[in-house]
Amino acid sequence: MMRLWVGLLALMGVLSADTVVLEVDGIIHPVTASYVTNGIQKAGSEGAGLIVLRINTPGGLMTSMREIITAMLNSPVPVAVQVWPEGAQAASAGFFILMAADLAVMAPGTNTGAAHPVGGQGEDLGKHMGKKVEEDASAQIRTLAERRGRNIELAEKAVKESLSFTETEALDHGLIDFTASSLDELLAKADGRTLDKGGQTLTLAVKGGTATRIPMGFAQRLLSVLAHPNIAYFLMIFGFLGIYVEITHPGSVAPGVIGALCLLLAFYSLSVLPVNYAGLALILLGVILLILEVKITSYGTLTIGGLAAFVIGSLMLIDSPVPALRISMSLILTLTLFTAAVVAFLTSRVVAAHKTKVVTGREGLVGEEGEARSAIHATGKVFVHGEWWEAWSEEPIPEGSRVIVTAMEGMKLKVQQR
Repeated sequence: MMRLWVGLLALMGVLSADTVVLEVDGIIHPVTASYVTNGIQKAGSEGAGLIVLRINTPGGLMTSMREIITAMLNSPVPVAVQVWPEGAQAASAGFFILMAADLAVMAPGTNTGAAHPVGGQGEDLGKHMGKKVEEDASAQIRTLAERRGRNIELAEKAVKESLSFTETEALDHGLIDFTASSLDELLAKADGRTLDKGGQTLTLAVKGGTATRIPMGFAQRLLSVLAHPNIAYFLMIFGFLGIYVEITHPGSVAPGVIGALCLLLAFYSLSVLPVNYAGLALILLGVILLILEVKITSYGTLTIGGLAAFVIGSLMLIDSPVPALRISMSLILTLTLFTAAVVAFLTSRVVAAHKTKVVTGREGLVGEEGEARSAIHATGKVFVHGEWWEAWSEEPIPEGSRVIVTAMEGMKLKVQQR
């Protein structure tokens, strides 16, 4: 019955008063895209009158951005994008999403723009490839701005010249529809506005309606956290350290299990991030060199080489002009020093173990002192290391004398008088 009523209202050009609110706070990546597209589909199936997508993002992946924009453009329900809260930003990919909105809104103290495209690994593109990608991004922003009746020239400059705008500048230059500091203010200003959606003119009637927030599910929140570059790097390094400890100290079990779990989570994180595989290969090389240091006496050469490969690989792993898409330099240095400390400690323990006198088996008996419990020459009895042993000596040794084990032949000790 509700859907029938909504359908009748839509035919009359009046939308439902119900509003669905989605919130994105962080990098635009596949998890974010999945959350937004699913939310848009749910809002459409439930007959909402307006979708409010509140964003605070430094940017992200172009592929995920395009997925979100496609869902917005094909949504039967109008989508309002609000840069929120105060102090938030909609930079890079966030600017494209803002321009694709049926209603573009910014809260006071926010900014948008800086949408110049970069490569898959975040690098500046070469002359020819850079020109192609820039023109493609420019064409997309022009068509979005033209479709929504926004300032095409300034929107294009945000792409080509990385211009940024405050909410006041964006409003004055026709990049957004209005400013609003809260959801209630947004709905009040949106109420009564007419929009062209799918060739049909629709009138918003959302003031005083029900606003339903659709938060990320637990799994989405977890995956979103894992998709952060710093978290991915942290998990990868601790995964490698766990495996390293297990290899150098077989039978520890716990470090190996924890390391394997961290690596699996890290591989998921890296699968949704723009990874430079040369950087990943260098990190792997660094770990291998550190493991070899325990097996081969290189007097620190392998350790130095391993740490150098480790640091260079970390810097190359995810290199982006967008700060949120870079691995923190402080994290790289901290984990490198921590790794060096762990390797130094474990190596010192291995060296100390090699230098420790053997106290069991054949080697453990040689040099031990005991007592002749019978006269000893070709044969006799001695008490050594808390045990009775058959013994012989090159010179006769009287019973009760103190003796020293010089060798072990089969199960018989060779001794000499002390």
